[in-house]
Amino acid sequence: MKPIIPLLAITLLLSCQNTAQVNKKQQAVITAEPVEVPLKNGMARAYFASGCFWCVEAIFESVKGVEESISGYAGGHTENPTYESSNTGKTGHAEAVEIIYNPKIVSFKTLVDVYFASQNVTQLNGQGPDHGSQYRSIIFYQNKTQKEIILNKKKALAKQLNTKIAAEVYPFQKFWVAESYHQNYERLNPNHPYIKNVSIPRLNKFKAKFPKALLKDKSH
Repeated sequence: MKPIIPLLAITLLLSCQNTAQVNKKQQAVITAEPVEVPLKNGMARAYFASGCFWCVEAIFESVKGVEESISGYAGGHTENPTYESSNTGKTGHAEAVEIIYNPKIVSFKTLVDVYFASQNVTQLNGQGPDHGSQYRSIIFYQNKTQKEIILNKKKALAKQLNTKIAAEVYPFQKFWVAESYHQNYERLNPNHPYIKNVSIPRLNKFKAKFPKALLKDKSH
């Protein structure tokens, strides 16, 4: 039989977790002015966190107009986060992706639609089997227009589903590229148990409900 934890202990535990995630340094990140990333060779960049970046990377790369998806870390208050440090939940960072896209082919608004269509929008601090603040959903804005697009989408979803949408909305500050072995993980490791049992089913579930006209021809 599992030991019964006193109610006071549970309360203190939850309180510590909340304090760790939203301390003064983290609050400064949430309230900062957004950093806007300029176009480079006609390509724009957008940033999203939605659970394991192995899954999210593959989802966005299935969308027309997306040139590349890079795994990394964003949303935290520490410098030079690593996979090991972010997994402690103490850095404030979440596993995130940098989406390099052609705005003439796919809009930021469509990328936001991709983001919400590819996750459990009600799951707090995680996606699927992955739990913890490092797996929380965050959508980053770089200017007022992007923020309005995100907030309007959240509001519409909340009304449509009659529930609270878990994704946090942060001003973009900086993206830290993850270790090289995380990049293109789903494509390079198709037989990995997590890829077979979590990533690919999540990708295919997204593809089944997203307009096919907006997806690349390649499929699993």
